[in-house]
Amino acid sequence: MNNSVGNAGRLLWAGLRALLVLTVVTGVLYPLVVTGLAQVAFNDKANGSEIKSEGKVVGSHLIGQTYNLPKKNPDDAEEAAVPDLKWFQPRPSSGLGSNSVNSQYSIILSGATNRSGDNEDLITWVKDAKAAVVKDNSTADHKVKPEDVPADAVTSSGSGLDPHISPEYAELQVHRVAEKNGLGVEQVEKIVADHTDDRILGFIGEPRVNVLELNIALKELTKG
Repeated sequence: MNNSVGNAGRLLWAGLRALLVLTVVTGVLYPLVVTGLAQVAFNDKANGSEIKSEGKVVGSHLIGQTYNLPKKNPDDAEEAAVPDLKWFQPRPSSGLGSNSVNSQYSIILSGATNRSGDNEDLITWVKDAKAAVVKDNSTADHKVKPEDVPADAVTSSGSGLDPHISPEYAELQVHRVAEKNGLGVEQVEKIVADHTDDRILGFIGEPRVNVLELNIALKELTKG
């Protein structure tokens, strides 16, 4: 009887020691080592690929932002967002709705609608978005044609939060942005060209423009 109790006690103590060692190694030491290596070797990526403007973090290279006018009634969740047309606009960022659990921030859940190309709702959304792009980007001396509207101007990405637009969509917005900010078209075209990234390694993906970085450059240009 005493031997059985003693064996059980030793087994229990051995198990507790193993649990303690594994907890320290996998729960403390390993995370600290990985975090430290990430901070040293990949500091920017490890911290969320932050973008700074005037010394402040204003977003991430990886997540798109919207550029809307302030709501007339901030408490009205149903009030439609109105784009602030002095800024370059991103792709439609629908996501899968908002996370209502977080009471501090309204978080858009990443994801696509997965509607088929012949879905009536999707067709209506695309037609309405195309008409809005034509209307919003036509100026007194520059009219946008419906056939000039690229696909990314009227459709969201797979994540719904793409930070990039095509150079074609950026170019389509140049005249409107120039007019709204009192700038020359050539000035705005230059910042678009300066912020257009080519294909990775020359053949992977498509040319793209990060809208947040472009708008930061636009903000700097308007100060000058």
